[in-house]
Amino acid sequence: MPEPTQPPPPLPKTQPSFTKRNSTILKLLGVGALVLILLIPLLMITGVLNDRLTRRNEAVADITSSWGKEQNVVGPVLGIPYTYRYKTVKEIPLGGDKVERREVEETALANAYFLPETLNINGDVQTQTLHRGIYDAAVFRANVTLTGKFAPPDFGALKIDMKDVQWKDAFVTFALNDMRGTREGIALDWGGIKRPLLPGSQVPGYTTGATAMLANDKPISAPVDFSIALDFNGSEGIYFAPFGVKNEATLKSNWPDPGFRGAFLPASRNVRADGFDANWKVSYYGRDYPQQWTSRAGNERFNLQSVTGSRFGAEFLSILDAYRYVERSIKYGVLFLVLVFTTFFLFEVTARQKIHPFQYLMVGAALCLFYLLLLSISEFVGFGYAYLIAAVVSTLLITWYCRYFLGGGVRTFMIGAGLAGVYGFLYITLRQQDYALLMGAIALFVLLAVVMYVTRKIDWYARDAGM
Repeated sequence: MPEPTQPPPPLPKTQPSFTKRNSTILKLLGVGALVLILLIPLLMITGVLNDRLTRRNEAVADITSSWGKEQNVVGPVLGIPYTYRYKTVKEIPLGGDKVERREVEETALANAYFLPETLNINGDVQTQTLHRGIYDAAVFRANVTLTGKFAPPDFGALKIDMKDVQWKDAFVTFALNDMRGTREGIALDWGGIKRPLLPGSQVPGYTTGATAMLANDKPISAPVDFSIALDFNGSEGIYFAPFGVKNEATLKSNWPDPGFRGAFLPASRNVRADGFDANWKVSYYGRDYPQQWTSRAGNERFNLQSVTGSRFGAEFLSILDAYRYVERSIKYGVLFLVLVFTTFFLFEVTARQKIHPFQYLMVGAALCLFYLLLLSISEFVGFGYAYLIAAVVSTLLITWYCRYFLGGGVRTFMIGAGLAGVYGFLYITLRQQDYALLMGAIALFVLLAVVMYVTRKIDWYARDAGM
């Protein structure tokens, strides 16, 4: 009797392919690669931004070079020439090849400089905007009055004999780094007597400015009040040097967004939508140069660098113009890409929604185009309106496109509402200069928390195995 036939062994189950077993990780890698690819157009937009910013700066420089540049009011300084004697060795020929070296005494001329005892500065700066094509430049016209008092010069402290002082050649000088903006002739009121100020500064280290000759043989034996009224053009900012033992400056302007710069901040300020008022009170202890010195060697403490380091004043530049806002917004471009692509990925994981890489790429391109729209529109309208227009059209375009492959309904609404919320959040972050980093970090933390919450119960291995 034949033996019963044994059934054939069961065939081994086919194993899922490598692609199916690792579909999730491959999808993540693909999304990450798309984000990296989209960084290329973001970098190209940054290049366009830099080119436009350079062109704007060239236009502003062209305007300000004709109107007047940053103005530094340095002075006044009382200068009094004096003679001094010094010994030197000279070679005296005796005939033939013989030379005798003798020590002789010679006379030379130097200047003694004295800074005022008190210096009061009163300035009224009225700004306006000039245009060159589509670019604007803020310029100003300043009316500045310098008043104060000079104490009698103390030549004993400088070891100068009074008989060597050349009183008839005494002068008062000040420096203004761009005299082209000066509108009218200026004069020095010296103790009630008017003295004309002629072009050229004799403040050591400065060449542009004006000087008045006192033309008086009598010694200065009592305190002298002075006054200088200036009317000049400028741009970018206006600064003063604290030359007095006691310095007080008052500055008012119609510029609503001043930047107080320099070695000293205002003692009081009032910044309003229609301008500002500021007041400085500065003593001579905050500077590095002396109250009096001579032009002879060994008195190098008064120099251009030390005076520049002691300046104080106000800057009339917008701290964050449209180009700077666009530059800061581009830095958040990766955040937008990650947010939208993460939402698409969650739709694929939780709702089994198939989204093609090409669709990821189209949405990413629309997100990048937002920044180019923002840059181009902001050159013609204010940044706020430009941001609103670019955000609205980008949100509508992406929402309309997503409706066709997400099937409409709740998912499409989530994309549109999410984009509107993120664009609104970005605008608020851009306006908050001091808290921008904190708000960006909080946004990333919230995004990570949402992703972790939505995916907390997903068994990634079982999901890939069941595909």
